[in-house]
Amino acid sequence: MSNCDSCSSKGNCNSAGVGCNNKLEPKYGKIKHIIGVISGKGGVGKSTVTGILAAKLSKEGHKVGVLDGDITGPSMPRFFGINNERADMLQVGDSEEIKFRPVETSTGIKVISLNLLTEEEEQPVIWRGPVITGVLKQMYTDTEWDELDYLLIDMPPGTGDIALTIMQELPLEGMVVVSTPQDMVSMIVKKVIIMAQKMGVSVIGVVENMSYIKCEKCGEKINVFSKKSAQEHAEHLGVPLLAEMPINLDLVESMENGTVEEFLSKSDEYEELINNLKNRIM
Repeated sequence: MSNCDSCSSKGNCNSAGVGCNNKLEPKYGKIKHIIGVISGKGGVGKSTVTGILAAKLSKEGHKVGVLDGDITGPSMPRFFGINNERADMLQVGDSEEIKFRPVETSTGIKVISLNLLTEEEEQPVIWRGPVITGVLKQMYTDTEWDELDYLLIDMPPGTGDIALTIMQELPLEGMVVVSTPQDMVSMIVKKVIIMAQKMGVSVIGVVENMSYIKCEKCGEKINVFSKKSAQEHAEHLGVPLLAEMPINLDLVESMENGTVEEFLSKSDEYEELINNLKNRIM
């Protein structure tokens, strides 16, 4: 039984939509699976993995949404090439409440991000933790998600306020952890995994990004950052290996051109990632 006295939402249950299990629920939609994507440090491709998962799940016919939870470093609009669009803020009836209408990508993925709510995407967010977590929760609860099969949350790296809020207050089905093949990165990723375990959040598995490059002439996989295999790194972390992903310049180019969904619809390189994810949450 939950202890209301220790709940951060005590006294706000009716307005915030928090049930007695201390979990927030969206006001404007129903979501079947909520998956967090996190990393121990920045620059390892966490947002890229989030976008790939979203695009591949959408291609399979699932209704997909993406919540850009990295409030101070949002990048999902850029990934999908929708950074010049803006989400609508709508008044709810005669009240002073507002709700957000997310921007839809070319394949119908619903995306909400702080960069879609500011006038310019370069505008920095200079806020302290409580304000940032409040905005994150509002984007989750007050967005018109309608009915989704999957909501993917692109979480900020590390074990800070937002990660703690998401693990504590959102009904996560599990988390995908993104890493790269270096011992230093693995050490930091281990902190995230231990944090999830302490919070009672399931870790679905790890994606090792930038795991190798592929020779264009012979197709041989060439390790760049470590001689250890992706499986060895996953065993060190103590979680299943969902996939090892190469450095893919064609993917990078498609992201820069705003055509990533078209590129991913024609690529079968990431099928292992999707299949392993779905097998572990079904």
